[in-house]
Amino acid sequence: MPRFKIHHVTKYTYEAPVRDSANQILLFPIKDEHQQVLKQDLFISGEPGVDIFKDYYGNDVGTFMKAVPHTELVIDSKIEVVTRARPFPDDEVSKEKQWGELSNIKYTVPYIDYLKQEIFAAIEDVRHIANVPQYHTNYTVCQSAKFLTEYVFINFSYIKGVTTVESTLDEVWRLKAGVCQDFAHILLVMLRMLGIPSRYVSGYICPNRNGMRGEGATHAWVEAYIPFYGWLGFDPTNNCMVNDLHVRLAVGRNFSDCSPVRGTYKGTSNQQLEVGVSVAYEDGHVQDDVAAVLKPHPVTVNAPDTNSYRRYMEMMQQQQ
Repeated sequence: MPRFKIHHVTKYTYEAPVRDSANQILLFPIKDEHQQVLKQDLFISGEPGVDIFKDYYGNDVGTFMKAVPHTELVIDSKIEVVTRARPFPDDEVSKEKQWGELSNIKYTVPYIDYLKQEIFAAIEDVRHIANVPQYHTNYTVCQSAKFLTEYVFINFSYIKGVTTVESTLDEVWRLKAGVCQDFAHILLVMLRMLGIPSRYVSGYICPNRNGMRGEGATHAWVEAYIPFYGWLGFDPTNNCMVNDLHVRLAVGRNFSDCSPVRGTYKGTSNQQLEVGVSVAYEDGHVQDDVAAVLKPHPVTVNAPDTNSYRRYMEMMQQQQ
């Protein structure tokens, strides 16, 4: 059972005092039989009260308000978590029975929510790649998910900065490049095209010195529903099935349901954002020190109707 200590800091510095800062955070790891949170310390500058509730997808969501004028906002989360390895599907159930089960549940909650397809211009190109009849005829659901995960890994280049949170699926498909969020969204389209309920997952990847993409930062992958087994994670950024090296924060239909931090405020549009994530392993090895990775990212917004840091926080998280 790997044990990780994860430190995630978000810091905003404003050119002039701002006020009425209303915020939502999804920084509370999922708690289930595969993931145990031993400890979490959450510090927010000014120490506002944080109200926590469960959202529609079962995530713990925190909300807080900082009404008084301030020139800095720091959200500092330290967690200690234990992950447990899970047995993978043995795939003994026939492929006909598996696909038949997916057909039976496609109009039921919660699966119907994870089958809603994104509409974009290149959808037919994706359909040609997914080749639905081929998978339904020749492969099980789990095998199909593995093949499509590998397709995204091989055919898309992992390049930071080539996309933003506002990049469309058409742009990602045309570029054949992006970061973990883009890889996850493309895989979601393909899996849902086959009729496999699939959900977006945000969290951290914590490999021990093996150089996986997205390590020591916020990360994203996909969970697909495998009949007669349950939800199983697939990481197209690293072409692997998810096990005990991934720490889950939240699940949803897409990134917008899982954004770690979002909010609005009143005041100057000129601000500086700094984000840092560090991972310490049970053997004492620290992958990245927050002080080393907490780097400034100047942000200037001129339009008055965009006086919010939501899109910039999402952009920074996605660019990991």
